[in-house]
Amino acid sequence: MSDLRERLVAVVGAEHVLDGTASPELAHDEALAVGHGTPAVVVRPGSTADVVGIVDAARATHTALVARGAGTGLSGGANAPDGAVVVAFDRMTAIRAIDTTDHVAVVEPGVSLAQLDAAAREHGLTYPVRPGEQSASLGGTVATNAGGMHAVRYGVTRAHVVGLEAVLADGTVVRTGGRLAKVSAGYDLTQLLVGSEGTLALVTEVTVRLQPHLPVRRTVLAPFADLPTTTAAVARVVGSGLAPALCEYLDDPTMDAICAAADLALGVPDEVRAGADAYLVVELVGRRAERVEEDLAELGELLTDAGAPDVYVLPEGSARRLVEAREQAFWTIKARGADEVVDVVVPRSAMAEFIGRSREIGERHGTRVLGCGHAGDGNVHFAVFGPGGDGHAAALDATLHEVLAAGVALGGAVSGEHGVGRAKAGALAELADPGALTTMRRVRAALDPDGLLNPGCGPV
Repeated sequence: MSDLRERLVAVVGAEHVLDGTASPELAHDEALAVGHGTPAVVVRPGSTADVVGIVDAARATHTALVARGAGTGLSGGANAPDGAVVVAFDRMTAIRAIDTTDHVAVVEPGVSLAQLDAAAREHGLTYPVRPGEQSASLGGTVATNAGGMHAVRYGVTRAHVVGLEAVLADGTVVRTGGRLAKVSAGYDLTQLLVGSEGTLALVTEVTVRLQPHLPVRRTVLAPFADLPTTTAAVARVVGSGLAPALCEYLDDPTMDAICAAADLALGVPDEVRAGADAYLVVELVGRRAERVEEDLAELGELLTDAGAPDVYVLPEGSARRLVEAREQAFWTIKARGADEVVDVVVPRSAMAEFIGRSREIGERHGTRVLGCGHAGDGNVHFAVFGPGGDGHAAALDATLHEVLAAGVALGGAVSGEHGVGRAKAGALAELADPGALTTMRRVRAALDPDGLLNPGCGPV
């Protein structure tokens, strides 16, 4: 331990090497049901050279390394095992370039989504990835391939990352991609590292595409009587050519909860709310108000024809507050005592069946399975509340396992955007395609033969 600390102090200075027992808040992310240990130290690099030195020190002392961004993850990917070194990137927050010719930004991994988007807006651009917490770091969102509400139009993080700088487990610094519109020169190492959750390398620089900022936004709220009608409407919206910026599904209890938390009244008549099992929130964006208004009228007709008893165009203030409340849904359900949050992605055509099966699973085990999700891309988020009492843990575990298995059985995956982390490492090992899982393990072993990078996370 003293040898490790001395090596790290020599790299970054004593002020940036923290005692792990004195920094418990840096030993985990926001996952609700994933344990963590006590790291030996938390080290705060300020440069790529510092990260190389940290990796060398860990390799020399056979110590595990766990990368940490802002700690907003929901899968336990930043949860440190006992004795590990947590590498916290909160000092590496430089925006190195906003390139208005190539429409890219080059940033250090500790830059937050909010910081990057604010800098891009000064040039009429935006970074459109919105995973629900704008304090999330670029490094963390690259690690999990974060998505969010805008993925239906813009795609997830993977669609925007065009280049990386990273430090491998042997201390090698690699640069992948760059300020390029396309590349076909060897293996795509950029995309290999995106979503790898710190198990293949430590990312020290990110190059991302930026998009034009579209100033005109209109939002509609559409109630539906049942799940099949709701998901059928989603298919029509996505296939209409209207290119919504978001298309969100919320079940009735979740809508009630987020509106209550935000003290938000949406003006939906009581008789309509009484017959609503679910809601769609759809946002259209554009450069010109008249064109967005034309699309809005078409959207209203489409949703009514699809079975919505009425469609409500929200005033700008109410629309903004509703979207913000949806973004903060995790904090709302956490405050209400949820035991776990489940992130599963299925084909859009299977959403209604998956949600229905998940509700049945909850009823069978005495748990409550409530949720919302990115309906446009089939990503469902459930809040799971256990029954309490002596059988609480067993019922919760059974519910979570069966919900994940149901999603995979319908052609889905155990995570659409939160990542595998430690929360779903067991489920991935059990449910993923065996050939794919073996290949992932081989890649991991090739890049980190000593198993120092985030052990216990991802494909184990």
